[in-house]
Amino acid sequence: MTSPVTIRIQQADFDVSREIAALTASRTDIGAVVSFSGICRGTQETPEGGDATTALTLEHYPGMAEAEIARHAEQALARWPLTGLTIIHRVGRIVPGENIMVVLVASAHRQAAFQAAEFLMDYLKAHAPFWKCEETADGAGWVAAKTDDDNAAARWDKN
Repeated sequence: MTSPVTIRIQQADFDVSREIAALTASRTDIGAVVSFSGICRGTQETPEGGDATTALTLEHYPGMAEAEIARHAEQALARWPLTGLTIIHRVGRIVPGENIMVVLVASAHRQAAFQAAEFLMDYLKAHAPFWKCEETADGAGWVAAKTDDDNAAARWDKN
């Protein structure tokens, strides 16, 4: 059986439970589903505390973003025995408490699902063609790439 892959970039919110149900419906070959949900938080992670985030605006390169995510999904499918995966990433204006993205990875066994989900998240955080503008009470600014995210993604090149 070919593993089903769903990749969506959308402005609309989504329901994680419904996405899991859609991935697993009528399937008896799935023993584990690992999920990662990215949610917009209202505060920055800085030692000083930072200003509260009032919103994020996410932009992407249409066509390129979907192709790049699909390329990494194919790598995950080739690397681990997966039975399906779903990646949904929102674009547009998102306020604290709202979903930003979800990665769902299904496999017969948990270890493959965990590893593939982590691989996909490290890629998405470091290299997916999305740009994030953060709004605070003091104004708005583009969020810079982080070395820690690049290092997390680079570790998969060694394995």
